Amino acid sequence: MNAVANAPRPAPPAQPWIHTPAVDGAFLLAPGPLAALLALWLIGSGRGAAPLEPWMWFGLIVGVDVAHVYATLYRTYLDAEERRRLSSWLVGAPLATWVAGVLLYAWRPAAFWHALAYAAVFHFVRQQYGFLMLYGRAERDLPAWCRHLDRATIYGATLFPLLYWHTHLPRPYAWLIDGDFFALPPGLWRGAAPLYGLLVLAYLGKEAWLAARRRGNLPRNALVLGTLLSWYVGIVLAEGDLGFTLVNVLAHGIPYMALSCIYGARREAQLVPARRLLRDGLFTRRRVVLALGLLVALAFLEEGLWDGFVWREHLPWFPGFAALPAIDDRALLTLLVPLLALPQMTHYVLDGVIWRLRAQPAWRTTLFGSAPQAGASAAHDMAGAT
Repeated sequence: MNAVANAPRPAPPAQPWIHTPAVDGAFLLAPGPLAALLALWLIGSGRGAAPLEPWMWFGLIVGVDVAHVYATLYRTYLDAEERRRLSSWLVGAPLATWVAGVLLYAWRPAAFWHALAYAAVFHFVRQQYGFLMLYGRAERDLPAWCRHLDRATIYGATLFPLLYWHTHLPRPYAWLIDGDFFALPPGLWRGAAPLYGLLVLAYLGKEAWLAARRRGNLPRNALVLGTLLSWYVGIVLAEGDLGFTLVNVLAHGIPYMALSCIYGARREAQLVPARRLLRDGLFTRRRVVLALGLLVALAFLEEGLWDGFVWREHLPWFPGFAALPAIDDRALLTLLVPLLALPQMTHYVLDGVIWRLRAQPAWRTTLFGSAPQAGASAAHDMAGAT
């Protein structure tokens, strides 16, 4: 009995980082919470309703929000093997989304913006779920109720603030354009708020139970708690477009670009030099800035076209695009607006495909160096990261 009592306790399992603690912490887990803390500081200092200055708009929207959309290119169109494997999706997704966009815009422009906004919301929510699956990939031996509670909490961390938004319209910010969300009765939030609190308490209790059994998962907890903080601050507490955009863009765009670069580096390690984008690699430590710079350049081109043809709100930031004619003809806009939104719409569709383990299992071998377990369920999907 004494020998058993004095036996050393088993060491806790290794933490399931995607890259390293430093890289995961800085680029995958910290952007959202840090942006939320900055937004809280702005609110506390009386600047929560400050406008989004043009240089802030350029840095956040062009440099992160639009730029991250093009990171999907590295995972799809610019990978020869993926082009063959996903050829039907790579042709069909842009064609189908453009046709759908044209039909919606022809019916009612508002219908197009409603659909695009809700597609974006779904995409943002699923990215958090996808990261949860990555950080919980080694926890299949936990009781099923633990995994169910994790999923409920990550969805609650995103959907409850969104419910608050829908029941407190109008808000001093918009997802895409004013009026792109539908109003819901305020009573829905009053009924849901206690459930939100109970869900958070249940998750914290479950983590205390796991910690007592030396089964704590640092990155998963950082992700869940960071999502709770950033979505609540960025939506419920935000007092203006600056706070909302700061949290919303940084919490979503930076982790997606970071994951794309991590995946790109490991993908290059699988390929012979002749099959890489650059013979010596585009995602090496010295050249990753070039990979990110290409994304920003494409974002600059897209936003320049949007501003030249449609919005004409930030033309000083897009030299040369002011010469483009402002389009106000409804028939032309019906074709043009869905065309300009095509990278965004294609990104949403493809990211719902390329990270799904059942349909595309090779990515897990690339990212983690091991094949998926036999019989793995959809719970192991990246599930549409971004």
